[in-house]
Amino acid sequence: MSREGFEKLEAELKDLKTRGRKEIAEEIAEARAKGDLSENAEYDAAKEAQGMLEKRIAELENALANARILDEEDIKTDKAYLLSTVTIYNHTVDREVKYTLVSKDEANFKENKISIESPIGQAILGSEVGEVVEVDVPAGTLKLEIKNIER
Repeated sequence: MSREGFEKLEAELKDLKTRGRKEIAEEIAEARAKGDLSENAEYDAAKEAQGMLEKRIAELENALANARILDEEDIKTDKAYLLSTVTIYNHTVDREVKYTLVSKDEANFKENKISIESPIGQAILGSEVGEVVEVDVPAGTLKLEIKNIER
């Protein structure tokens, strides 16, 4: 994981533990004040939201505990690795695209950051410049050629 990705997850965790928990507690208290809890949809919704919040907090804590921060200086450019920026030519749509391979927690398609667990990420991970790979995606099969690999 990149330092930037790690810090982003840390910030989200801190926000959920402070602001998120406070807001949920207020919603539960407000719903509880409305009376009979057995037929209180607002209370049920607030308790469900609390469960979802705690689940996300646990996921983030686990991801951070098991994360390994990679130094971009240590990443080789002979093959596509995690945090490599890979220029690929998509023969299927006749277009060149540049992607950065990241962990699933850092993936952001708008920023051209794709997860190494995605079909395209899995296909190009470990590939070398000049290599052509085929990827099965929901829209069909893509033929991708590795044009360049950078740090």
